[in-house]
Amino acid sequence: MDRDHLLNELLPYRMHAVETLNLALNLNTRWGAAPMTLYASDKLVVEGTLHGFTNPCIEAGMMHCRALLEFLGLCDKNGRLGNIKKRRSTDIGIEDFNTSSGAPLKKVSPADAAGRYPGPSGEAENALFAVFQVTNKGLAHVTENLNDSPEHARLIEIASRGTPVLMVGCFYKPMGLPAPNHKLTHRPHAD
Repeated sequence: MDRDHLLNELLPYRMHAVETLNLALNLNTRWGAAPMTLYASDKLVVEGTLHGFTNPCIEAGMMHCRALLEFLGLCDKNGRLGNIKKRRSTDIGIEDFNTSSGAPLKKVSPADAAGRYPGPSGEAENALFAVFQVTNKGLAHVTENLNDSPEHARLIEIASRGTPVLMVGCFYKPMGLPAPNHKLTHRPHAD
């Protein structure tokens, strides 16, 4: 494992993708299938609807969100948020790192993850678990209805805000490292 590559490139890249997921969810909620044009060097290169941007960002962001949650040690355990018991030999997880004082980091428990959420802990657990539900059923398999629950979009939006917070609070800070720059810069559109 190339520790520097993981800490400074791979994990921040995934965190950035989760920030993009959050932006895409909010754009989708506000604008839906509004017309979209994309320019490069002042030349029109793409015309379509906003879904041409939001849908792939949501799908990719969901997979990156799941990867980060699994890195932290969380998983779908018999239909509930649980902890990964045994990793594959090629997997890298939070427990492969140490705090700034040298103690090994521990997998994040569902209770600890939910306890960091400013709202009800049950809502936080449901939001993180929804990431596993949607990526398992909605993205990895063809289904008749990708939105099995009308609650999923709201829960995924909560998870997209919470996952970077978990990465910073449970991984980077205990190691004494600054949080990576994973925030997006964008301009809100005036109505």
